[in-house]
Amino acid sequence: MTRNPKHLIAATSAVVLLAAAFASGGFTQTVNDFHFSLIGDRTGGAEPQIFGRVWYEVDLLHPDFVVTVGDTIEGGNDMRAVQEWTDLRPVWKRYSHYPIYFTAGNHDIWSAESRRLYEQETGRPAFYSFNYQNMHFTILDNTRTRDLSEEQLQFLEEDLKANAARQPKMVVFHKPFWIADIKSRGTDFALHNLAKKYGVEYIISGHGHEFVRIVRDGISYMEVGSSGGNMRGKLRQGKGFRDGAFYHHVWAHVKGNRIQFTVKEIGGAMGQGRMFRAEDWDENGPRFDTGDPALNEKPST
Repeated sequence: MTRNPKHLIAATSAVVLLAAAFASGGFTQTVNDFHFSLIGDRTGGAEPQIFGRVWYEVDLLHPDFVVTVGDTIEGGNDMRAVQEWTDLRPVWKRYSHYPIYFTAGNHDIWSAESRRLYEQETGRPAFYSFNYQNMHFTILDNTRTRDLSEEQLQFLEEDLKANAARQPKMVVFHKPFWIADIKSRGTDFALHNLAKKYGVEYIISGHGHEFVRIVRDGISYMEVGSSGGNMRGKLRQGKGFRDGAFYHHVWAHVKGNRIQFTVKEIGGAMGQGRMFRAEDWDENGPRFDTGDPALNEKPST
């Protein structure tokens, strides 16, 4: 049987075009199914044993990667910063079997020299973005400003526009200025408007050493609390678990276009090792038995 040469040419051209589309990024993977961990502040008066336990637990969960929310070194002094980063190199080496996407905190960057050192030691720019499967992450820098500068907002908009087809989208930066803005201005601020415009569903911060979760217009704002930054000051203020003042890390499962966050308290002298779904915590605090959420769970018979 003789094949029509025109058909062969058409078929060959289709294969070439398909290969070129994949090579150029014209097609994106549409199915998400992976896990990652969010690690909170280490410093602000570091508790090394807490930070070590966080990493130990995270490693047992085998995430595909880790995202930090800032404040990795104590910082504030250009003369001490080199040694502080050097002291942490064994940690990064120990957990180098998966990527770590760092976010800069105000303890990490406070000067031009500290920024240079931060980028050298973490291998990440002060702000950048990355994709995993079909999800998009934007990491911003508000280390030396209260909110996001015009430069950061411009970078964010251009980045979100370039990745409009990807879902879900998450924006991460250190200082949670959105808490005060939401309380005083509702949703009338630039970050929220950009998030709505480009379909960002998750905005993550650190800095305050408390777990906070607020949802507006389908956008989940979350402050990851301390993963080792000292909280004795919070305790002296009479704050505790119900106020979000507890050591923890956050486990994320991305399935399709949704993320299920599980908050894991660090057990020990100051914690009971409680674990709960982030969605069971709203702007008024926990919506479950804070003694132990598991006590209400009945095994099926």
